[in-house]
Amino acid sequence: MTHRLRAAVEAAPKRTFLIALDWPGWARAGRTEEAAVDALLAAAPRFAPVAERAGYPIDVGEIEIDVSERLPGDANTEFGVPRQIGLSDAQPTDEREAARLAALVRASWDAFDEVVAAAPEELRKGPRGGGRNRSKIVDHVDGADAAYASVMGIRTRGLDVTAIRMAMLDLLRVPSDGSPLGGKKWPVRYAARRIAWHALDHAWEIEDRTRPG
Repeated sequence: MTHRLRAAVEAAPKRTFLIALDWPGWARAGRTEEAAVDALLAAAPRFAPVAERAGYPIDVGEIEIDVSERLPGDANTEFGVPRQIGLSDAQPTDEREAARLAALVRASWDAFDEVVAAAPEELRKGPRGGGRNRSKIVDHVDGADAAYASVMGIRTRGLDVTAIRMAMLDLLRVPSDGSPLGGKKWPVRYAARRIAWHALDHAWEIEDRTRPG
């Protein structure tokens, strides 16, 4: 059975993201749109266990990509961050959809934590000897989550990472008319996909850099 995947393309001159709009966390980049499509499809077997963990299994055997929105990229896209907010992100969420998005975000965090727990401190370096070790990646993801919470209108002072994540999930679970959270910048759908993408991007980085060669 073919699964039709609703997607957005965020394109800058040197990097393009393909984003699965209904599946927070499933977004990959390439130098061209064709390369981004290949990267997204290649990541399907890695994303499927995350969706199943969340309670929303997806058949990734046969996928047909339906590009429903094109977003102009910028320097953030070039740097490697899918930062553009589209019309799809402003769609309302009812109670069921809000719960689904929150479950996928939580599953992405759980996947990240699981990968971290199994990884060595020192990871394989890149071709030029670059790359953070495991602890620095964890610090980076935790710091980003605190920053994301602030953008969502959550006060993070005095909260540890677990409490920050719980506050974010509580907010994502609230049905929304698509307006920016906390009167800030991010609507619920964009917040969910940005948070989940960041966790999985670094989880998969750690996996890749743990494997030899």
